[in-house]
Amino acid sequence: MRIALDMMGGDYAPKEACLGVLSFLQKYNDCQLILIGDETAIAEGLGEETSKVKIIHTDVVIGMDEHPIKAMKEKPTSSMVIGFGLLAKGDVDAFLSAGNTGVMLVGAAHMIKLIEGVLRPTIPTPVPQIDGSLSVMLDVGINADCKPEYLNQFATLGSVYGKEILGIQNPTIALLNIGEEEGKGNLLAQATYPLLKENKSINFIGNIEGRDIIDNKADMIITDGFTGNIVLKFAESLYDIIQVRRNLNDAFLDRFNHRLYAGVPVLGVQKPLVVGHGVSDKVSFCGMLELGRKMIMTKMCEKIQKEFEVIE
Repeated sequence: MRIALDMMGGDYAPKEACLGVLSFLQKYNDCQLILIGDETAIAEGLGEETSKVKIIHTDVVIGMDEHPIKAMKEKPTSSMVIGFGLLAKGDVDAFLSAGNTGVMLVGAAHMIKLIEGVLRPTIPTPVPQIDGSLSVMLDVGINADCKPEYLNQFATLGSVYGKEILGIQNPTIALLNIGEEEGKGNLLAQATYPLLKENKSINFIGNIEGRDIIDNKADMIITDGFTGNIVLKFAESLYDIIQVRRNLNDAFLDRFNHRLYAGVPVLGVQKPLVVGHGVSDKVSFCGMLELGRKMIMTKMCEKIQKEFEVIE
């Protein structure tokens, strides 16, 4: 298994990325790591372990605030563009980055390509549940404007992710709405419900409301990216206000710290891609590598492709 990691992406790279690589190497010896970034800084960060990895040198970095398409055109030797090139050519089996999310999505769609039949890629995010488990919400920001067909596909993508990566045998799927009844909601929700109900590849259980999001009602919560992003940012603000600013400790709220959840896959593309948070630390980078490894081992992208071949 060959995994490429962008060592320059993220607020604390390459130092924390190097520490994450060291942690990963202590656990696994079945992966070849291709590290893309400043060779001197990487060698300094890895020390004697440098001999266990391959380094592709570049000191060109795409900033978090740069326009994705413009940055990719103007910086073809950046760590992110090099990583996409390796994955597109088949020189690596997965590419991971905690860099500019917009670049990750543009690269996913234009350099790696979507699985045939997939209309839009999506990124899932973990949602802590009151019983200590995790649910997943998708979409959470990539697709602000959605059609019913997109949400129906998000459910299929989320179901495969739940089975292959999270180990849930038959993930329950719910549509986020303003009421539990079938006829509730705006035009998007009303049009999406029958599609989910008829989708034979998922375990659809109906609508859930905002108060049900953390109450163990479903494994996968489906919504448009506009709504999902508002919910995500509201949850992050609660953690920041209660835990950080007011210094109040609560075991449940502790689990809303996004640093705990490493990276998430881009679902719907042909090859394994993992997006990390901009503030990723050594634990996050190690977790991203572990997720990339698991995506390769489970052949998740191939299984999504087969699922859409059946649908077609």
